[in-house]
Amino acid sequence: MKTLALKIEYDGKDFSGWQIQPEQRTVQGEIMKVLAYYCGEEVNLPGSGRTDAGVHARGQVAHAVLTEQFRIPENKIIQVMNSRLPDDIVISGARLLDTEFHSRFDAVKREYIYRICSDESVADRRFTNHVQHQVKLEKLQASADIFLGEHDFTAFSKHNPQTASYVCNVDICKWTQIDERSYQLRIRANRFVYGMVRAVTGAMLEISRGKNTIEETRAMLEAQDRNAITYLAPAKGLTLEKIYYPEDVELFG
Repeated sequence: MKTLALKIEYDGKDFSGWQIQPEQRTVQGEIMKVLAYYCGEEVNLPGSGRTDAGVHARGQVAHAVLTEQFRIPENKIIQVMNSRLPDDIVISGARLLDTEFHSRFDAVKREYIYRICSDESVADRRFTNHVQHQVKLEKLQASADIFLGEHDFTAFSKHNPQTASYVCNVDICKWTQIDERSYQLRIRANRFVYGMVRAVTGAMLEISRGKNTIEETRAMLEAQDRNAITYLAPAKGLTLEKIYYPEDVELFG
């Protein structure tokens, strides 16, 4: 049997997150329906990460071990699957692998982008968080340095009984001004825990608008007390941008 690796884009606004849930519309669930049609039975589709309700993706990766009934040539998979998927999901890459591959456990780094704007825009409203305070880039970047390196992110996460450790190693956390009204955060780590990116982003925005200080936020991180967090940045500004794999795992370039 072959393993199918998929690179997936989706607009998360109308989904209850990535992971399949009873009586909920999920990204994983919609793609599994298509795979079941071509495989003749349900196949599992683990993803590289479980995005929350409303979170988008440009570089989600998932895999499925295919049945013998799956006969689509590799160069036709994208076209065939997209023809049966809803408009808010797009398969942008597909590989048939002869070797073992696990989209989640083989990943070595994940990267997210969080977008904010200082003025409301119809064009950006689905993918950007409109902030109503004056954005201070120097404060945002100074606050981003708090989260660089290896830390226990218990304070900046939601409780998940399945999470054994909240320690993550962040190697990129940087704000960039895109134009006069738009800014984005790029954050990359070996792993992220549930709600972490939105909590970290929310904390930085609180510093930018003067509600908290860098010292207070650093103390929250060290105290590992999630009850101290008051603001979770809205999901719509967040996009899972890229998944990194070891150099010997050749997927989508």
